[in-house]
Amino acid sequence: QVQLVESGGGLVQAGGSLRLSCAASGRTLYTMVWFRQAPGKEREFVVAVSWSGSTTEYADSVKGRFTISRDNAKNTVYLQINSLKPEDTAVYYCAAANRWNDYISHKYVYWGQGTQVTVSS
Repeated sequence: QVQLVESGGGLVQAGGSLRLSCAASGRTLYTMVWFRQAPGKEREFVVAVSWSGSTTEYADSVKGRFTISRDNAKNTVYLQINSLKPEDTAVYYCAAANRWNDYISHKYVYWGQGTQVTVSS
């Protein structure tokens, strides 16, 4: 059983930055994906990274501002968010898929509990 724990969220002014972390226990060589869900909206894909870190895929809405990275030695995936906008306000979740193709097929085996990001204007 793998547990995913997100951290790093908070309240920040527009234009600021945050770095979110997703720490995993147990086996960690998964494809990792960040989602977000704003109040009253459906969950939205943000970015995915392969187990090696060599392949990434970003939602168009975050390209250029969000950067995903991972440190497999620390069993942690990071999401650097720059130039935050009020519309980035959401709960950010990380999820694990066994392989890249499972991510493509939306087959996730583990989910974290989420971390709140609130951006004030």
